[in-house]
Amino acid sequence: MIKKLSGSDRRKARVRRAIKARANGTPRLSVFRSGKNIYAQVIDDVNGVTLAAASTLDNDIKKDNKSGATQDAAMATGKLIAQRAKEANIEKVVFDRGPYIFHGRVKALAQAAREAGLSF
Repeated sequence: MIKKLSGSDRRKARVRRAIKARANGTPRLSVFRSGKNIYAQVIDDVNGVTLAAASTLDNDIKKDNKSGATQDAAMATGKLIAQRAKEANIEKVVFDRGPYIFHGRVKALAQAAREAGLSF
């Protein structure tokens, strides 16, 4: 029996398929956005390992921001993920927005990561 996928799952699969086609072994910067927080991971898909991670739940970000659901918190998370990726000797990544539109908090995280030195 064929299982019908939700729209979110179809978008996520479509984006992931396009990323894997152009990644050529480059780590992936994956974003998950919930109603209250935003999370980012740099993932090595070849070995299936997370190389760096950051979220609005980290103490560095949590103490400065009232809520994890703001663009300011997303920008702080983007800067932190870029810093942690550089510590892991990662300069270039492929951005995986998942099922989310490149707008608002997702866009703020991506721009902050670019400004902090990650290239994608």
